[in-house]
Amino acid sequence: MAATPPGPLASRLVWLTIGLAALAAAAVGVLLPLIPTTPFVILAAFAFMKSSTRLHDWLVNHRFFGPMIVDWREYGAISRTAKRIAIASMGAVFLLSVVVQAPVWVLAVQAPVLGICIWYVGSRPLPPE
Repeated sequence: MAATPPGPLASRLVWLTIGLAALAAAAVGVLLPLIPTTPFVILAAFAFMKSSTRLHDWLVNHRFFGPMIVDWREYGAISRTAKRIAIASMGAVFLLSVVVQAPVWVLAVQAPVLGICIWYVGSRPLPPE
């Protein structure tokens, strides 16, 4: 039987809800290239760590999602494939905003925020082979 994380039940339920929502967003991200998968998987693992040991262990040991979590937790690393997909997705989001003629103020906010995100993702090390 898995241990229950400490803390009040209400707090664990909030974290469980956040974890399930993040995992759902990650699953959508597997299918849709504009939704980043890795940050949602990492968020889900963090939330499950605070709410459900069983779900946390399942996610960390998952054949598809687990390596992302381990790479991040142990090395602060993002795989080359995940980096490429994340950066391409952020570029596509900005391009889509331009194509649909988003207001200039939206582009003015979006450009530096996405630029910082692209820099951050690109600056993370690659996991060891």
